[in-house]
Amino acid sequence: MTFIWLGDTPDLDPALVGGKARSINRMRALGLPVPPAFVLSTALCAEVNANDGRLTEEIKDHLRAGLDELEKAAAKRLGCDEAPLLISVRSGGAKSMPGMMDTILNLGMNDAVQSRIAQITGDSAFAADTHRRFLEQFERVVGAPSTGDPWSDLVLAAEAVFASWNSPRARSYRNHHGIGHDGGTAVTVQAMVFGNLDDKSGTGVLFSRNPLTGDPAPYGEWLPRGQGEDVVSGRFDALHLDELKQQLPAVHDELLEVSARLEKIGADAQDIEFTVESGTLFILQTRSAKRSPQAAVRIAVTLAEEGIISRGEAAAMVTDAQIAAATAPHVDPVARRSATLIASGLPACPGVATGRVVADCEAAEDLSDDGVPVVLARPTTDPDDVAGMVVSAAIVTEIGGSTSHAAVVSRELGTPCVVGCGKGTLDALIGQVVTVDGTNGEVFAGEVPLARTDGVEREAADLLRKWAAESALKVAQ
Repeated sequence: MTFIWLGDTPDLDPALVGGKARSINRMRALGLPVPPAFVLSTALCAEVNANDGRLTEEIKDHLRAGLDELEKAAAKRLGCDEAPLLISVRSGGAKSMPGMMDTILNLGMNDAVQSRIAQITGDSAFAADTHRRFLEQFERVVGAPSTGDPWSDLVLAAEAVFASWNSPRARSYRNHHGIGHDGGTAVTVQAMVFGNLDDKSGTGVLFSRNPLTGDPAPYGEWLPRGQGEDVVSGRFDALHLDELKQQLPAVHDELLEVSARLEKIGADAQDIEFTVESGTLFILQTRSAKRSPQAAVRIAVTLAEEGIISRGEAAAMVTDAQIAAATAPHVDPVARRSATLIASGLPACPGVATGRVVADCEAAEDLSDDGVPVVLARPTTDPDDVAGMVVSAAIVTEIGGSTSHAAVVSRELGTPCVVGCGKGTLDALIGQVVTVDGTNGEVFAGEVPLARTDGVEREAADLLRKWAAESALKVAQ
């Protein structure tokens, strides 16, 4: 199996190329504004692992051949002094595992390329910022400094991405979700676009529907002069998508048009990563959106009511566990009046849970093993925190927005979550028993009484049960 160029065919098998490359291929085949890319298939992951984690000479040849095609498509060359190409090297399994494996951005940077990019753009600060980002991320992911030679760096980056399939966080995630360990990750290599280039550049995440509540209105965040990792990591507080509408209205309108189109094609709510470079929109990835249980029941119903999916498909889209969580009790309104509010932030996943606050994953796992409900409180979370997140009754962070790592993972787990409570606000909570209200973004002292849930979530759940029964009768007939 050689490299696979993305965009030449209408669809590709996600088991072969991974979900990320599949989405890039489909979008490019549709003519959407997606940077050129190629992929080394998941089948090569086992070969690399069997070769002590190193690319074989044959795989290096595939990588070089793919890079040659990418350089032709981009009219730039990796390490070239005249028109330098910078690339991203990304992971991707058959099933979406947000943030669990590794990515390296801005590869191709070295001192000479930095100088040339500063000349081309007339912006030495942009060139220096991009080089800094690359050096920091490369060393963090690869475990060694950049060699200064872009081709050698690309080989090391590909090896690191293949190796990330078996990282502890990735294995913990797959164990929790019942995903097998034998699939492997693909390695996608894509030309970079730059959200940190100028004042008409930025990056963001758009959900075609609200992943917290299920409201049909698009929902997202925008970070001017940023790159994708800045938003997803939660290290920066992104702005509401309305800020993009004010700053670049034509880009905002184009983004919503693309979102609606991708939702219809995917027959599901979409999670779309995008970058704007000097006022031009680029779509980097789309996938089915991770959503809270409350959003899951509402989205399934509205997709059916809008004719995007059938009623039977809507009923099959939601699990019994999601319905149970969506209709679980909420904080009693009377008890709320006398409860002591000790922290507040942005709601990231609805629901209510009470537990003892811990500051690290090891403590969360230890107390959970003893049968004690825990609330994981972190400055922000990253993929290394997943083992502690999956055992926690609730998650709270000091920084990050509603599309940060903590928010995305908590919604997939159905775990109540509040993000962005403010730096230093959680230190005093360690060891306390608290109640986390992920619906309203609040944390209360002690255990707060709950009340039965009524409203749109219960109505949607009842409707899905009815449709499921009707579908079962049709099958039986």
